[in-house]
Amino acid sequence: MRHFWILFKHELRMLLISPTTYLAGGLFLGLMGFMYWAILREMITTPQEELPTVQFFKSFWIPTFFVVPLLTMRSIAGERNLGTLDTLLTTPTSRIALVLGKFAGAYCFYLLLWLLTLGFPLIAESLLRESNDSNIFLSSAPLLGSFLFIAVSGALFIAIGIFTSSLTRSQLVAGMLSFTLLFLVIVGGQQLGSLSQGGVELPGWIHASVDYLQIFSHLDDFARGIIDTRPFFYYLSSGVLLLGLSTLVIEAKA
Repeated sequence: MRHFWILFKHELRMLLISPTTYLAGGLFLGLMGFMYWAILREMITTPQEELPTVQFFKSFWIPTFFVVPLLTMRSIAGERNLGTLDTLLTTPTSRIALVLGKFAGAYCFYLLLWLLTLGFPLIAESLLRESNDSNIFLSSAPLLGSFLFIAVSGALFIAIGIFTSSLTRSQLVAGMLSFTLLFLVIVGGQQLGSLSQGGVELPGWIHASVDYLQIFSHLDDFARGIIDTRPFFYYLSSGVLLLGLSTLVIEAKA
């Protein structure tokens, strides 16, 4: 455990001094700020049934595609390319502690970026206080449910980035692999769901599996306050599996 905390603090320190981290954070906050403004503008011109918070978090997949690769692509691939990974592996530090330290650092920074987006509804609330009789910007249920979804699903997304970074010594290749796997997990499941709803006949067990993988449906449930244990099992078990595979890959390439 002592080695884990040392590696965790080291990973956070490396993220804070890396230009890539600030690039990812700047792009993330700039893009999400623009999207929140676009949602509010649309609400002014066209009445919306959904709260702005729900609409805002439904676009989570757009920044995820570039933030996760930028935060994780150097985690192990960069260490291997610089030769420092071999040095780490010669110390008493276990492979599991190494992987968990890398994961925890990137995961905490990922959550921090999303927490900073709370500034958008706070600003909207302060500027539109007189016309905001129903407190639509800071409604607690959608905010808490959506952030819980971000925290749980983020464990899988960051684990994907760590796993792809363990496969290669090239940060660019790791980033591209991470983007591809994220696209398959997030958009692929949605497209399979569209096929099953479009009249394509699928066996019962495949149809049930496709429904189980509908990430956007999970977000809808969380935003409405419906907390199901199945998404927790899916995201956390898949994340643990990928981190375990990362440990095996590092062991094999050591």
